[in-house]
Amino acid sequence: MTILLYHDESYLKEFEATVTDVVDGGVVLDQTAFYTGGGGQPSDSGTLTAAGQEYQVTGVKRADGNLVHQIAGDLPSTGATVQGVIDWDRRYLLMRTHTALHILCGVVWRDYGALVTGGDMKPGEGRMDFEFEDFSAELVEELETKVNAEVAETRDIHAHNLTREEADQIPDLIRTKINLLPLNIQEIRTIDINGLDLQADGGTHVANTREVGSIKIVGHESKGRLNKRIRIALED
Repeated sequence: MTILLYHDESYLKEFEATVTDVVDGGVVLDQTAFYTGGGGQPSDSGTLTAAGQEYQVTGVKRADGNLVHQIAGDLPSTGATVQGVIDWDRRYLLMRTHTALHILCGVVWRDYGALVTGGDMKPGEGRMDFEFEDFSAELVEELETKVNAEVAETRDIHAHNLTREEADQIPDLIRTKINLLPLNIQEIRTIDINGLDLQADGGTHVANTREVGSIKIVGHESKGRLNKRIRIALED
């Protein structure tokens, strides 16, 4: 099983690993700092270097229980020591975007009690769907003011691991309308935006809300009677 280094250190840009398997289109490593994708956050890209040769990693995918670092062309051999380097500009922008969406989710839950029905992101922009019945341009303007006020609060952000039993004692930990946590998962990673939001989450985030920068709500639309979509973009 691949050790996920980013779970303990989201700011890790480079790492050393060993190739444990070579498969069609990529390699499996004993540990990685490449985010493997999930929860709406895309997987990372970057490079692996072995014996002086650099390989472009275009993404990470799950296949047959393995995390495959996708590489086009030649591949390093099994047992090779590789130096991994994350495309940091892209990753850091995704971290800021992911945290921005959690701020939005935290404000919506705290002030309006609306559950999440979907979400997605790419570097610098994203969207969240909420179970809102009443929705207006005035509400969107109010939300934009509130989320940027939370950015200005410079709230610290921490990752924690809870047992399944501990997690089950926190009723608001799962904000999605449908609980997406498989029953066989016994350790739950959480992201805590101090004083605002606590959610189960496996992604990468910044350490303080001030790193997010200005959040702009760039669109909103109805996807059904109880399903409203909010689109955001980071302005700097």
